[in-house]
Amino acid sequence: MENEPDHENVEQNLCAKTTEEELSKSFNLEASLSKFSYIDLDKELEFKNDLIDDKEFDIPQVDTPPTLESILNETDDEEESFVLEDPTLLNIDTIDSHSYDTSSVASSDSGDRTNLKRKKKLPDSFSLHGSVMRHSLLKGISAQIVSAADKVDAGLPTAIAVSSLIAVGTSHGLALIFDQNQALRLCLGSTSVGGQYGAISALSINNDCSRLLCGFAKGQITMWDLASGKLLRSITDAHPPGTAILHIKFTDDPTLAICNDSGGSVFELTFKRVMGVRTCESRCLFSGSKGEVCCIEPLHSKPELKDHPITQFSLLAMASLTKILVIGLKPSLKVWMTFPYGRMDPSSVPLLAWHFVAVHNYVNPMLAFCRGDVVHFLLVKRDESGAIHVTKQKHLHLYYDLINFTWINSRTVVLLDSVEKLHVIDRQTQEELETVEISEVQLVYNSSHFKSLATGGNVSQALALVGEKACYQSISSYGGQIFYLGTKSVYVMMLRSWRERVDHLLKQDCLTEALALAWSFHEGKAKAVVGLSGDASKRKAVVADRMVEILFHYADRALKKCPDQGKIQVMEQHFQDMVPVIVDYCLLLERKDLLFSQMYDKLSENSVAKGVFLECLEPYILSDKLVGMTPQVMKDLIVHFQDKKLMENVEALIVHMDITSLDIQQVVLMCWENRLYDAMIYVYNRGMNEFISPMEKLFRVIAPPLNAGRTLTDEQVVMGNKLLVYISCCLAGRAYPLGDIPEDLVPLVKNQVFEFLIRLHSAEASPEEEIYPYVRTLLHFDTREFLNVLALTFEDFKNDKQAVEYQQRIVDILLKVMVENSDFTPSQVGCLFTFLARQLAKPDNTLFVNRTLFDQVLEFLCSPDDDSRHSERQQVLLELLQAGGIVQFEESRLIRMAEKAEFYQICEFMYEREHQYDKIIDCYLRDPLREEEVFNYIHNILSIPGHSAEEKQSVWQKAMDHIEELVSLRPCKAAELVAIHFSEQIETVIKKLQNQVLLFKFLRSLLDPREGVHVHQELVQMSPCVTEQFIELLCQFSPNQVIETLQVLECYRLEETIQITQKYQLHEVTAYLLEKKGDIHGAFLIMLKRLQSKLQEITHQDEKTKEELSLKDVEDTMVETIALCQRNSHNLNQQQREALWFPLLEAMMAPQKLSGSTAPHLHPEALKSLTMQVLNSMAAFIALPSILQRILQDPVYGKGKLGEIQGLILGMLDTFNYEQTLLETTTSLLNQDLHWSLCNLRASVTRGLNPKQDYCSICLQQYKRRQEMADEIIVFSCGHLYHSFCLQNKECTIETEGQTRWTCYKCSSSNKVGKLSENSSEVKKGKTVPSQVKMSPSCHPSKGDSAVKKAASEPVLDPQQIQAFDQLCRLYRGSSRLALLTELSQNRSSESYRPFSGSQSGPAFNSIFQNENFQLQLIPPPVTED
Repeated sequence: MENEPDHENVEQNLCAKTTEEELSKSFNLEASLSKFSYIDLDKELEFKNDLIDDKEFDIPQVDTPPTLESILNETDDEEESFVLEDPTLLNIDTIDSHSYDTSSVASSDSGDRTNLKRKKKLPDSFSLHGSVMRHSLLKGISAQIVSAADKVDAGLPTAIAVSSLIAVGTSHGLALIFDQNQALRLCLGSTSVGGQYGAISALSINNDCSRLLCGFAKGQITMWDLASGKLLRSITDAHPPGTAILHIKFTDDPTLAICNDSGGSVFELTFKRVMGVRTCESRCLFSGSKGEVCCIEPLHSKPELKDHPITQFSLLAMASLTKILVIGLKPSLKVWMTFPYGRMDPSSVPLLAWHFVAVHNYVNPMLAFCRGDVVHFLLVKRDESGAIHVTKQKHLHLYYDLINFTWINSRTVVLLDSVEKLHVIDRQTQEELETVEISEVQLVYNSSHFKSLATGGNVSQALALVGEKACYQSISSYGGQIFYLGTKSVYVMMLRSWRERVDHLLKQDCLTEALALAWSFHEGKAKAVVGLSGDASKRKAVVADRMVEILFHYADRALKKCPDQGKIQVMEQHFQDMVPVIVDYCLLLERKDLLFSQMYDKLSENSVAKGVFLECLEPYILSDKLVGMTPQVMKDLIVHFQDKKLMENVEALIVHMDITSLDIQQVVLMCWENRLYDAMIYVYNRGMNEFISPMEKLFRVIAPPLNAGRTLTDEQVVMGNKLLVYISCCLAGRAYPLGDIPEDLVPLVKNQVFEFLIRLHSAEASPEEEIYPYVRTLLHFDTREFLNVLALTFEDFKNDKQAVEYQQRIVDILLKVMVENSDFTPSQVGCLFTFLARQLAKPDNTLFVNRTLFDQVLEFLCSPDDDSRHSERQQVLLELLQAGGIVQFEESRLIRMAEKAEFYQICEFMYEREHQYDKIIDCYLRDPLREEEVFNYIHNILSIPGHSAEEKQSVWQKAMDHIEELVSLRPCKAAELVAIHFSEQIETVIKKLQNQVLLFKFLRSLLDPREGVHVHQELVQMSPCVTEQFIELLCQFSPNQVIETLQVLECYRLEETIQITQKYQLHEVTAYLLEKKGDIHGAFLIMLKRLQSKLQEITHQDEKTKEELSLKDVEDTMVETIALCQRNSHNLNQQQREALWFPLLEAMMAPQKLSGSTAPHLHPEALKSLTMQVLNSMAAFIALPSILQRILQDPVYGKGKLGEIQGLILGMLDTFNYEQTLLETTTSLLNQDLHWSLCNLRASVTRGLNPKQDYCSICLQQYKRRQEMADEIIVFSCGHLYHSFCLQNKECTIETEGQTRWTCYKCSSSNKVGKLSENSSEVKKGKTVPSQVKMSPSCHPSKGDSAVKKAASEPVLDPQQIQAFDQLCRLYRGSSRLALLTELSQNRSSESYRPFSGSQSGPAFNSIFQNENFQLQLIPPPVTED
């Protein structure tokens, strides 16, 4: 076996002699443990445990339990009902590994099958749990085993059994007995007997350590007296001869033992002594002919559990190659449970282990059984009636194959995998605590006994395969210790005590991990804990003391390991890694005394360490988790942050600290100098119970610039805002910046602040200071916010006499300050009166305000002589009215003044109250800011229920009166309004609109759907004459858009419209309408006439005119004429087509004739190319001979040489060649595609299938099993094979179109979808079932032949072929070439039919070519050889 790579296995290999350097290397690979990651992971595990559906599954009761005989006679392939798979159970490999990126789970590359399994990483268990197991060599016993082999030819060790003595069996038939001091007590047997009986293959010691049973490789059994060393019995006839003893086990009854031989049978041995003669009776419990048993485990109870009710049954668990049985030997033989394994690797070893476990405060035996990589736990209980119940607990999923399972205590199990690696696992959380490599033990395997080599190897292949990894006799556990037998040694493993585990980490210099582990012991979260007893408080105290010792050691190490020279950043980083751990654990242990005395003094020796220490305290102080610091630390903390210029941090810290023990004047000075106003206020309040001084200090800064009318700096604005918040807090009884003022001080503080605010003069005031300076300053600073503060305070006031006086007094002062001064803006004055109106509107109002003041305010806000701040004054007055101030005014006067001042929103507010909705329309129309909102307003009044018919009528009448204004404002909105509410009065509206331009805009909005008016045309019932009126206006104002508009308009008469367009000489439009009417020739003549006139212009112009423009005109007109001909040629006969195309050709050729006869032409080339274009277009509709004949008959071309028309004819031939090549290429491509498709289809339909195994995946029997039954075999492409009978039982058939179709049972059930739907055979995690093959067993050839004939006679595809074809189609990652060609042809024909060359970008036009992934991949045309 290859060794594991070092970096993979982070575990400390306890037996290897590793040096200190190697250890430190391996630990450096670990990600350093973050402060409390251990605790976090444990919490997460607990949380995951909560999610586990830990429901216990009770096995259903049966009226009459089966007899042993019936169990033995049943066949192994029958389904057991008790296979419960709960997908929600926690799989150990789903635990989130957090930051532990190195894994302690090594993976071996030996040729073992385990490596084919999934490889998953677990959290680095060493950094979480430390070393859990202590692992030591029993040197005395090991030496004597080697010595016995040399001196007395004892042979190699083969088996071990441990009780208070240790027995080791050898290959030459000797049993060596050692005591607890490793001294050899007895050597039982002799090599001569060994020569006769073979090697010792199994050992068992009874409860009181008085008897030893030895089983031999040739089948004999001996019993020895361990006190005297005498041979008591030699049993040779207990089981069939020629089979080795695999297991021999005493039960709790010393007269009863169980043996298991290599034939797979199990026998009960009863020892009796009659008349001094020792006898042994044997009884067969399980016959190997019905399934071989290879592991047995009787339930042993400890002395303290002797009276447990379950012990009277003398339970025995047996594991065969297919199932588990639990039977009771007493009072009579009875089978209590059978449990099948399900599918597993046939080479994996069945394992059984009992242990008593406390569940729900009851102690009951739990059986662990496993084969492969899943461990199942069964809890066995006895009920009141005396029956035994077995309930399944959550099972453990592993990522390795097991060869041994041992309970070390009821919570912890030790597993050995097939690459000889031990895994220590906590059963309840399923967390792996440690892995240990034990390949150096050189474990003894029992393979030769399983193969029964000593008796000629007469065992089944299945048992021999299991025996490859069997080591049942090499591992024995007793009293929490596990003994491992090697070829030359014996090792023992046990759990370390909690102190040992912590000390082990300390020896490795893993102090952070040691602290994390110790903390887990302290919190009771650790696993596999040994040595902590007593109640929780005692345990915590013991662990805490140990943690304090480690912390001192840690602090010393931090200072000692500090890099002496180098950059200061390196030192800082070193301490930032170390110091937070000390602070965290001291605070977790609630040892502030330790933190601020010894630890702080120790770390203060290094200035960098001291700085880091102080910075660590910050988060705890800010979260109020750290109160009661010593004055020295507080002072150092503030000084440290001051030195680092982190003044914001200083402020945040001060407001969370108890600063009574500091020099308050010094702190206040520092705060003021550094502008830490929050901290300054906090120090005054908390340190001196002084609430007024900070206000005075802040007022002194912000008052002078405000009084002088200067704008404030940003700093002063911040101070002013803080002052407002501070006043608000004081008046509300809250402390600033956080917390609450002590209750006894609240009334006092409120009074002090009020008295301060309403002082007539400030202290040290100058003679010219105005009265009430503080109120004045705050009103100037932010009127609205200051009044909000007062409003909140008034809410809190109780209605006692003093409170009422205070309110009235402050209102009087506010009025005095603001009304008697002209230096406040309308907005500020308005804010005050809005505030007053709100207070006066309260039901329990006690304030008095003179009503004339409100009239003065109205005058002031509506003063027409002041145009500035118009909208601001209007807004202020509106707020005042909405706040309840309307009761203070006479309404008619208010409306008059508002109209005079053009306060239309005020007018609207007043009209709304009086339901004069029609007047509101005037308000909107006059108000330039809101005039466009008039449409929504009218719409709402007319459509929202709640308004009377008269109101609606008056609003509509007003709208009709102002219809011209509304249309000129927004024609589309006006049209929408008319269409929705008054569709029948449209003609009245049209009459009212005298202005033709307005009428045109209105009608366009109403009739043209492109204008965005969302009106259903059905709702608008209009006569065609309205539409025709619109078309006439359109011809006048926007002739270029007539055709586009006609295409979308519906309701117009063709004759009348043609007359209108002829009146305005819009020839193109007339042609369009004639074409629509069906007069194609008429339309063509108009277009031809236009073309001829354009050509006339071009031939008679001189060189100076804009030739490009006229050429472009000719080309555009020609293209439109060609389009007209193309659109209509499909529906015409040959003669009618010629009547269209030939005049067009003649028209284009006419100028060339002229140029030939008279003056030289200006654009011969351009005209030739245009003529060529006409010829190319004609070619699709008129035969080539006709065209050539017409050209050659032409008098110009006919007389001359062919040179002039050579270009035209060659062009036509080129076109022909191109189209011929395109056709050949397309045909070739389609033929290739068809051939490729058919090849693939044939290959996939005829491909043979390769089954993975030769047995049915449901019944697990060979496919040839039922030769007498007409049972077909079905093979799926996924490799699974079934009998059709088994698949039918599982309902794995689907009926499609009268044919039966099969689905693979394993693939469909593993996809967790129950019965697969029709589409489920598509790609699904590699478990596709694209094709299936039926084949009959060899004994039914006739049936198979008939099936083939039937298939041949029917031409239709069967479902499997359809499926294969579907899969083939999915190989195309885009559109087929056929689809592309189809679309091309559709595009071309639709273009031809499209009326009058409109754009093709319609919303429904969805093409393959518009797909962003479209790529055209054409092969080049075939090269023709000359």
